[in-house]
Amino acid sequence: MALYSEKVMDHFRNPRNVGIIEDANAVGEVGNAKCGDIMKMYMKIEDDIVKDVKFETFGCGSAIASSSMATELIKGQPLSEVKKLTNEAVAEALDGLPGYKMHCSVLAEEAIKSALDNYYENQN
Repeated sequence: MALYSEKVMDHFRNPRNVGIIEDANAVGEVGNAKCGDIMKMYMKIEDDIVKDVKFETFGCGSAIASSSMATELIKGQPLSEVKKLTNEAVAEALDGLPGYKMHCSVLAEEAIKSALDNYYENQN
């Protein structure tokens, strides 16, 4: 049995939405001290829609794949849907992650929530 699904390997080898959005109005950064993974998520939100999203991840293949898939799942979505994204949905979209790598999908969820918190803080 393969350790990682084809989707995980594809998003690791060919990550989508990598980079920085210079004029992002939502930025979130999270890390896991235990494994050393760090994710930074940039969003450009207009009219409560994620118009663009990019990420920078320092970490393992599962962390990169989770970041990549998470950006694909939220790009073009209304914030009401983005808020509902769970790490389980990220892992499921990747056709699963090994149990000991599920924390990578948690980081992706937390990075999105951190960026949304930043967005709402800046709106006031």
